Amino acid sequence: MKKDRDQERQKVLTRRALMLGAGQLGLVGALAGRLYYLQVVQADRYRVLADDNRISIRLLPPPRGEIVDRLGVPLAINEKNYRVVIVREQSGNVPVTLERLGRIIDLPEREVRRVLRDMRRKRAFVPITVRENLSWEEVSRVEVSAPDLPGISIEVGLTRFYPYAEQAAHVLGYVAAVSESELTGDPLLELPDFRIGKNGIEKVHDQHLRGKAGTSQVEVNALGRVIRELSREEGQPGRRIEITLDMELQRFAMNRLGEESAAAVIMDVHNGDVLALASTPGFNPNAFNRGLTPNEWEELISNERGPLTNKAIAGQYAPGSTFKMVVALAALETGVISPGQRIFCPGHMELGDTRFHCWKRPGHGHMDMHDAIKHSCDVYFYEVSKRLGIARIAAMAERLGLGQTLDFDLPGERPGLIPTREWKQARMGKPWHQGETLIAGIGQGYILTTPLQLAVMTARLVNGGVAVTPHLTRHLPGQGGLQTVALPGSEGGFPSLGIAQEHLRLVRTAMAAVTNDPNGGTAYRARIAEAGLEMGGKTGTAQVRRITMAERQTGVRKNEDLPWRHRDHALFVGYAPVNAPRYCCAVIVEHGGGGSAVAAPIARDLLIETQRRDPAQGRPLAFVPPGRS
Repeated sequence: MKKDRDQERQKVLTRRALMLGAGQLGLVGALAGRLYYLQVVQADRYRVLADDNRISIRLLPPPRGEIVDRLGVPLAINEKNYRVVIVREQSGNVPVTLERLGRIIDLPEREVRRVLRDMRRKRAFVPITVRENLSWEEVSRVEVSAPDLPGISIEVGLTRFYPYAEQAAHVLGYVAAVSESELTGDPLLELPDFRIGKNGIEKVHDQHLRGKAGTSQVEVNALGRVIRELSREEGQPGRRIEITLDMELQRFAMNRLGEESAAAVIMDVHNGDVLALASTPGFNPNAFNRGLTPNEWEELISNERGPLTNKAIAGQYAPGSTFKMVVALAALETGVISPGQRIFCPGHMELGDTRFHCWKRPGHGHMDMHDAIKHSCDVYFYEVSKRLGIARIAAMAERLGLGQTLDFDLPGERPGLIPTREWKQARMGKPWHQGETLIAGIGQGYILTTPLQLAVMTARLVNGGVAVTPHLTRHLPGQGGLQTVALPGSEGGFPSLGIAQEHLRLVRTAMAAVTNDPNGGTAYRARIAEAGLEMGGKTGTAQVRRITMAERQTGVRKNEDLPWRHRDHALFVGYAPVNAPRYCCAVIVEHGGGGSAVAAPIARDLLIETQRRDPAQGRPLAFVPPGRS
């Protein structure tokens, strides 16, 4: 019995041992299978995951593309940017180190606060920029004092630089840091020091100018500290943009406008090339790149002369007598008046119980259209406008490019205003009055134009009635490099306005008499006397205040006796040469006074310089690099 029980117990132990062994063997097999799966089958996957933890791929900002003028003169370039950085873990006592640094270079208190704030947000080994755009002298002082500045070092990057500063600011615009509203998901925009175009050509062609980012593979530890760089692939620099501007002519125009609040546009009447687009006062775009101080920003926005406004495309002004050619063409095209028909000017015109005055108080006497433009007779154009009506005046104005944006390649272009009966009813809920038509006939009242529109109007008047449009971009980047923009002009790419050539010739001849006829030409004193360079044009003086009847009886106050903001705007539009028009110019001087005395001499000088710079005149196109501002 006992033997049988021992055998039975032995069998049970053996079965249990076998079951336990089988279980252990199964566990070992499962473990081995899992190890094989992880280490062999999934080896590539986990190698990638391990590398992702070990290797960090970082974007390298590409150099921004250059902007050059029509002759290849650099207008926007990249310069080395020396910046001083600090690493908290290497510095020890950051406030003390910053205090020492402040004794060597200028370090405003706001920058110190900003650095300390960034220190709290970032890891101890991450470099924090203390100050950028150091001069070579400042870099030298920091390097010499390096032993006393633990954690401080100098890094070199690139920054945008505008050699001509204020003189091309409104055309080029500027770059600045990316705001939250401008983030599009492009990782390049999230780089802390990346800059994008905020205005001007920099903004219009920002995508071309940015280029393509490079990459840097670096090995990091578990804390994110860089151990070494494994590989680097440089990015593709931004494309070069060539614009139609002639920088020497632009600089001449800016200097000629001087300290005035003014604008000037010079363009080719056949192909629409804008050779100069000046607006004064200007601003320094380099300051926007480095970052404006609160005081600098306040000074810019509080300046009553509006340095941040591009007056050439966004300034809207009553055109004054420069609008009279529009009325003349409208009258000729509709047959309202013939060129030789004369109207008597006694110095005023009565309409109901309202008297409309001519600028010449005694009057001009009998005027035909040629003489009315030459003498700028208001009464003649009051009468013609009365016969025309506002609808036909507005239609001709729009054909000549007024009251609308011109799809110009700069942001911020304003449309101006050419009023109609429908516009007034919709805007003000009031009917149009005939007296408003008379005022519109001399370029006053509700009419608003920009200097760019006035230049386009002049170009269309003198180029044979072709609907030329202005542009600034001369070459655009293509897939294989630079691709030439199709410039219509003489190739017939611009449509005809359908205006009779004899009517255009009559207006153009009258404009030539304005500057070249000593018997009453309103801008004769501002004529170009040099043979072959003569100009034609039209003066304009736009009132910005109402002159009361009481003031007329006692004597209208002169502009120089009024506060600056109450003085008339001075305008002039012109073209040259008279016999074969090639260039046109529009000038406005805010609150400058009379167009013949102030704006016409500026336009004369600009058109002389423009023609002398034309290679056909044999003058070499010299380039004198500007000094750094």
